[in-house]
Parts: sequence; structure tokens; C-alpha cells
Amino acid sequence: MSTKRSRKRIRRSKTDQPKWLQKPFQLMRSPIAPTEWCSPDQLDKIHDASMRILENIGIDFMEEEALRLWEAAGAKVDHSSQHVWIDRGLLLDLVAKAPAQFTWHARNSANNLIVGGNYLNFCPNSGMPYVSDLDSGRRISTLKDFENFVKMAHAVPYFQFTGGPLCEPQDIRNSLRHLYRIRIMAHETDRAIRDTASGRIIAQDTVDMMQIMHGGQLPGCVTGGVVNVNSPLRYDNRMLGGMITHARNGQCSLITPFIMAGAMSPVTMASALAQQNAEVLAGIALTQLINPGSPVVYGGFSQNVDMRSGAPAFGGPEGAWALIVAAQLARRYNLPFRGSGSLTNSKVPDAQAAYETMWTMWPAVMAHTNVVLHGVGWLEGGLVASYEKFVIDAENVAMFAHWLGNFEVSEEAFALDMIEQVGSGGHHFGTDHTQARYETAFYEPLVSDRLGFDAWESAGGEDAYVRANRLWKQILASHEKPPLDEGIAEALDAFVERRERELEGIDLFH
Repeated sequence: MSTKRSRKRIRRSKTDQPKWLQKPFQLMRSPIAPTEWCSPDQLDKIHDASMRILENIGIDFMEEEALRLWEAAGAKVDHSSQHVWIDRGLLLDLVAKAPAQFTWHARNSANNLIVGGNYLNFCPNSGMPYVSDLDSGRRISTLKDFENFVKMAHAVPYFQFTGGPLCEPQDIRNSLRHLYRIRIMAHETDRAIRDTASGRIIAQDTVDMMQIMHGGQLPGCVTGGVVNVNSPLRYDNRMLGGMITHARNGQCSLITPFIMAGAMSPVTMASALAQQNAEVLAGIALTQLINPGSPVVYGGFSQNVDMRSGAPAFGGPEGAWALIVAAQLARRYNLPFRGSGSLTNSKVPDAQAAYETMWTMWPAVMAHTNVVLHGVGWLEGGLVASYEKFVIDAENVAMFAHWLGNFEVSEEAFALDMIEQVGSGGHHFGTDHTQARYETAFYEPLVSDRLGFDAWESAGGEDAYVRANRLWKQILASHEKPPLDEGIAEALDAFVERRERELEGIDLFH
């Protein structure tokens, strides 16, 4: 389906970026208590159901090293079926070794972020095979699109992560994409980045390139990847290879089942959450068998299936339940939590995209989601990264940052002397208090239009879709690369060239 629009384009001169795009990198913390949906008794029941799954039903670990580790730890292992049954005591002892909070180091240490507690860290779009924009419609993604999204993410001060597999550049051979992605991220951003956990080779290449980027020595956790459980109840060898490699090197695994209730689990969300909990905890426990204390994140991505199409139903109340309750479970085990932000099944950045996104974004913020993946740009159930929706969703992230961090209660904020000065029936536009604060007192929108109808129509009558189209181009045009040591850049080039030769003809995915 094409997303082109036949409408009159209004040519406008480039204007200054809104003030919030000119701000420096910011950490985000929530000043409010996280939302609690389930009672302690209900959480206990979900926990117990999860333990019964692992003890009585078991889970596949399709990797011989993982099986040997579990067997040595005392779990029941069937090597022929690659199946493991885990006692709850063993499981919980291992999970308790994972850190409740850790630092994720950026190339520029001023941009380090904290994962855990009441910190919220937003990530841009991730892994989409297609992109779309108002000018060209829907098309396969390329390396240039990937570079563009890195630059755009770097422009937003409220993205604590600006790198990752932001889209899948299909003009580059699959087995080499990680090399190009990381080199581009090294040049275009100096904030925290991540890549994928797609097997041992890609994960190790990522670690090696990050070591080069950090001057030859890793300062701690600098990268990580999402480990998607092959639900129901199976870790495949590729995901395990990436997870083992990251854990052994002290890097992060964001362990995340993708469960569609009604397809990969029974149809109830309680059952989906019990199964998700079992799958996540089994993976977290394995990381601690490999390297006790290695950083790991409890991932939640359960949704319900649409019973008419068989597709995931993103942006609905069931997904909101799953996100909030999964965050409660993560806190129960004293673990950082990963959720998602801009999920929608819509094909274009329309009203459906807006309300489905907010049905995910608000629960993510209220649940104290420590890593919000897919924070912007998501369309079509995750198949498409939209340039315009990237900007529209970034507006929401900026508003959340303002909402969480800018409510002031003080004598200066009350300005009672100004109330006395103006008295009854006057106005405050010209007071010293207003004049001193008017530029920073309120959130200044990036995309939203607040003109009256006549003024809006005279200015071209642009809707949010058209304004966002203009703004992403403006953001790209103003991008400035952060400084990168010339020796590091040369070392990364040499690494990429060597690995290209070594990986020639090798398919890492079969």
C-alpha cells in the first residue's frame, strides 16, 4: 500500500529548530510511583504459575553449551530433546545475582545512562525491513535510511539511546550489516548504542568494534542486544549464541519473549504473562550461570492476537495490561525492565497510529519502563519505520520529558507579588515574572500547530503529516557529527575491511 499523498505542497523557508531540539542530552527520571495493576496476591499467583511451567513442563535450550551449563548447575536436562526443567530454588538464586541497576556507557561519557530504578531510557525505531515517507511512500530500507535515522535520533536530546538496528539496510548483505551499522553509529552519534544478539559471530564482532570505539578497553556495559525467545518455551541456538557471547563479555541481553495470546500462549493475558515470566527468568538465570553479575534486562512484549487476521493487535488495552504487569514482575525480582513505546498496526501516521501509540506510550511511562524500545517511528506492526511518525513520536517523548521534570512548586513560582501587582481584571503578559520566564515556562511544540484557523489556512493549511515531513528534512540538514578520534575511525575501517573478507560467502543466519 502506498503512503503517497496527492496534495499541494507548501514551500517554506527553513526556520530555526524548536528550542527543545537545541538542548543537550538529558537523563529522564520519573518522580511518581510506578503504576501497580495487580495486587501482591495476583503477582504471587502469576509467579507460582511460572515456576510450575519451568519445573513441570520445562523449556528448550537449543545450544549444547547452554545444556552443559544447566546440567552442571543441577537442572534436569534431556540432551536428545534439548529440554531443561529448572527448580525454582535454583532459578531464583541465579536471578538474584543480576544487577538491579547498571550504567550503560556511551562513547562520550557525558552521555552515559542508567538502566534501572526510576530511569526511563528511550530508543528509536528498530529492525524494520521497510521505511516510508510522504514523498516516496513505502519502500525497502537502505543503508542511507539507517544513517538518516541515526542522525535524527542524535538530534533529539530525550533519546538516551540513539543507535541500534534502526532499520534493516537491505542493500547490504545480511551477514555484513552489523559492521556497517556500528561504523555509522560511531561517526554519527556519541550516545549509547546497541546492536543485535544474532549469534556468536555478530555479537562478538559488535563487542570487538565497541572496544575499538572506546579506545581499546571496555569501560563496562557499552552494547547489548534483544534476545527474542522463540515462544512458546524455546531458546534457539542463534539467540543463545548472542546471549552467551554478550554475558561472557559483560554486555547486556534484553531478554524478551514475543508472545501473542491466543497463538503462542493460551488466550488469556494472565496465562501469556505467566509463560512470558517463565521464559524471561530462564534466560536471565542462564546469563548469571555464564557470568554472575552481568547486566541483563527483563523484557516484556506480550500482545493479544487479532482473531480475525491472526496478526498481533498492537496498541490496545490487553497490551497495556501486559506491559504494566510485566514491569511489576520485573520489580518483584529486582530487575530492570524493557517495554515498547510507539506500537501500532496503522499503515500511515494517522489517527489510528496516534491513539494506538499512546495506548503503549502512556503505560510504558507509568510503569517505569527502564528501556523503551521502538520509542518512535513504528508503523504496520513493526514492518515499517516512518520518517514522519519518527518526528511525531519524538514530540510525544519530548512532552513526557517536560511533564516528568518541570513542575515547579516554590515561592518564586507562586509569584504572589505579581498577583498583587496586577490585581483584579488585569493581565500578566507584561509583568517582570512573565517576561523573565516566557521562553521556557511552557512546552514548545515541534509538530503541533496552535494557530487559529484563518492564520493556519493562510500559512498553507498543513496537517501534522506534512509538517513532520518538512521537519525531518530540516533535522537532517542541520546534523553535525560529534568528534571521533581519527585513529579510532581508521581502526574501525580496518576491522570492517578485514571482517568483510573473512565473512565472504558465509551466511550467518542458516
